[in-house]
Amino acid sequence: MKRITVALACMAMGVPMVSQAKEGGDQSTNGAESWAAGALPPAGNYFLNYAGYWSGDLRDGGGHKVDFGDGQRATLNATYDAMRWVHVTDRKLLGADYAFHVIVPVVNLSVRHPAFGGRDSRLGVGDIVIDPIVLGWHRGDWHTTVGLDIFVPVGHYDKDDPRVSIGANYWSFEPVAAVSWLPASGWEASAKVMYNIKTRNDDTQYQSGDELHVDWLMGRTMGKWGLGVAGYYLKQTSSDEVAGQRVDAIPGVWSAGRRGEVFAYGPSVKYTTTGGVMLIGQWAYETNVKNRFGGDKFLFKAVVPF
Repeated sequence: MKRITVALACMAMGVPMVSQAKEGGDQSTNGAESWAAGALPPAGNYFLNYAGYWSGDLRDGGGHKVDFGDGQRATLNATYDAMRWVHVTDRKLLGADYAFHVIVPVVNLSVRHPAFGGRDSRLGVGDIVIDPIVLGWHRGDWHTTVGLDIFVPVGHYDKDDPRVSIGANYWSFEPVAAVSWLPASGWEASAKVMYNIKTRNDDTQYQSGDELHVDWLMGRTMGKWGLGVAGYYLKQTSSDEVAGQRVDAIPGVWSAGRRGEVFAYGPSVKYTTTGGVMLIGQWAYETNVKNRFGGDKFLFKAVVPF
């Protein structure tokens, strides 16, 4: 009976997709921004590539792995490559540098879920992100950037099988504010604060809760190399709803409202080539995971100026 109940609920709401995105979860790739997150670069064109791998187990409201009976658990593995183009103009707006960007992710999602008969996978383009207005200010050692990311639902979605859904099937709007302290000593403290506001999925009448999430880094650059500690924190601030009603709790599966939470940390290494290409590698270990998948995330990031 428990397995049947979970299956029906999951069909209505989905399970986490790439970047842990789901109906009721985050769409952004947490931890993607670390070094100099708040510093908008000089005017020009930039290509950023985010290649990563994330895996984890589904956890309930108490942080325990969900058991579907006979020791069976739901697991997720996602390999992704997100390509981002940023254009920083030579124009000023409100005293800030003006820029815009677009992100196109390619995702290979594999989910094993006992309530859906085991494992299935999907490879394809995920939801595209655009930001028509990014503003960056520079004041001495302090750098601040603000923007509004818009998630466009173009990724494949199947309301009857979330294991193969690499798109959310709803629009989201995410105000962004990032700040970096970059003194001449080489030390750095950076943080990017985002608030994801989701619209309703009309195919399921499911309204995912809004989320606050923060990427952060503390480190030091010495010559071409940088070493630091980076991570992220996510807290869902409103409950998931179906047809206007808060999602009920299912003991051992999720708590009422299915509000997700996670804190992650791990090492981050940076190397800048003679030509100005920045290469970043980092690992994030997720802790305090509630009402969502949680595990380990590996990210390799390249920033290429043109």
